[in-house]
Amino acid sequence: MEFLNEVQTAAFWTGLLAIIWVNVILSGDNAVVIALAARSLPVRQQKQAVIWGAGAAVVLRIILTIVAVELLRLPWLRLIGGILLFWIAIKLMVPEEGGDDGVGSSDNLWAAIKTILIADLVMSLDNVIAVAAVAKDSFVLLILGLAISIPLVIFGATMLMKLMERWPIIISVGAALIGYVAGEMLVTDPVVKDWVDANIAWLHWAAPAAGAIFVVAVGKWLAARAEAAHKEVVDLGEGSESGAPR
Repeated sequence: MEFLNEVQTAAFWTGLLAIIWVNVILSGDNAVVIALAARSLPVRQQKQAVIWGAGAAVVLRIILTIVAVELLRLPWLRLIGGILLFWIAIKLMVPEEGGDDGVGSSDNLWAAIKTILIADLVMSLDNVIAVAAVAKDSFVLLILGLAISIPLVIFGATMLMKLMERWPIIISVGAALIGYVAGEMLVTDPVVKDWVDANIAWLHWAAPAAGAIFVVAVGKWLAARAEAAHKEVVDLGEGSESGAPR
């Protein structure tokens, strides 16, 4: 009955969409790693590796996120988690040089599944913290959100990446959402929550909004700097090639 009451609220559906969005935005690299790990298998086994690897990743991620939800109830950890989320969100907006993260392929089904699991575990810290923060105390939201979004990422990775390349606003909105959650975490830590409630309660809506704005502003500034630095390197390279003796 409690589950049915929770499902009927607007907050439940807003939270579910937020979890799916955050996880989709942050899981692109994980999807690439899964594809890399299974690329040397026969076609039939590639599908099996992805299905079994994805299933195991869902279970592993749910367990890790439940642990994170419990930890975030302790004093100071929401403050630390909020600061870490700011870093994650800003990093999301700055383009990175491509690479395969050192993940090798395997011609053995179980070895590929093991590689997928290890890679997902290593790369999932950002997802786990962000999703735990969005889910708050709702395990129903957490499990449903992860169960929907992880297979969506894995099986729709190519399409998702093309969409993000074509409309970068998707990434910016995702980063802003993470910044919003980070700002909210900073003012809901047990260490400061009672004081904020008693003295400056308006921070409960101002801090999340400021967090979203901060992430987008700093992220765009760093992305512009990175793009300018890259362009300068390219121009220098072209200049040295044109000036080389023939």
